[in-house]
Amino acid sequence: MPPSTGAFDEMKAEQQNRFSERLLELLDHVEYRRVETGEDMEDVARIRFKAYKMADILPLSGTMLIDDIDFDSHAYVFGIYFEERLISTVRVHHVTPEHRISSSGSVFGAEIDSFLDAGLSLIDPVRLAADPEILREMPAIPYLTLRVATMASEHFDVDRCLSLVKPQHAAFYKRVFDADTIVSPQKNCGDYKIDLTLLAARVREIRPWLYTRFPFFDSEPFERRMMFGDDREAQYAPLTVLPTARLALTMQSRARSQA
Repeated sequence: MPPSTGAFDEMKAEQQNRFSERLLELLDHVEYRRVETGEDMEDVARIRFKAYKMADILPLSGTMLIDDIDFDSHAYVFGIYFEERLISTVRVHHVTPEHRISSSGSVFGAEIDSFLDAGLSLIDPVRLAADPEILREMPAIPYLTLRVATMASEHFDVDRCLSLVKPQHAAFYKRVFDADTIVSPQKNCGDYKIDLTLLAARVREIRPWLYTRFPFFDSEPFERRMMFGDDREAQYAPLTVLPTARLALTMQSRARSQA
């Protein structure tokens, strides 16, 4: 006899709690580094090359993968380190009606422009890449990496967070971020050798339940400032940024108990 709905819901909630606690435990060993030096950029580029070569995403030459908009004023490149080992990377674009440079815009320009022409602001997380060998050992890496996008969305207070992904990955973004499909799967997407689809999450709307369901995505304001502060702030920021998700969870629990 199948479990009752109540028992099933409790089992599912328990599984969710165990998963979230596991991610928080992993975060205790994670550091985020904003990449601003040539040496760190070379390490990031090697990770990109290894990941893209395995997935056959882009035509590659040489051993590294760096492009001009890595250095755009609204682009933020990060390395994610686990126990001081680089495991993944992501580049985040803060896209506004006044500053429209983004990777998603180079592929689906009309759709991105429609957002911007309506006055919306966007976070465009791209160049997601994980060391293939480590990813097999640690399948939670995408969550640890996409946490950068959730922080950027809150820091810049944007309207949408984009996901330019393979069609087979769309279900993940719908399940985790309740993302809406903006462009159905398309072939012949510029330089990309794969089909792509574009999704967008309504970040302000989903944030309360996202942090409740996945508390490891949460962060404290000072962490976000260290991650995304401008150059004048960054020169005083530490080389690495330690996650504050566990602190944010503690602060929320304390606030609820005092309410």
